[in-house]
Amino acid sequence: GPISGVNKDIAVLQCHGDCDPLVPVMFGSLTVEKLKTMINPANVTFKTYAGMMHSSSLEEMMDVKQFIDKHLPPLD
Repeated sequence: GPISGVNKDIAVLQCHGDCDPLVPVMFGSLTVEKLKTMINPANVTFKTYAGMMHSSSLEEMMDVKQFIDKHLPPLD
């Protein structure tokens, strides 16, 4: 359904390997474009990782950590 209120401004990081044999990067691109029509497109980040398959990498995990550090308050 439609996204409204505070959820319309949620920050999203979507990561995708450009060699993923299970979910082609084209599907990731289409998904991020759809997301941008549902929430504030300025808050949507799509990152691809060269040579990464259907897995993760240290570079991706560092990007996730930076995203979390930027968008979530620190725990006391």
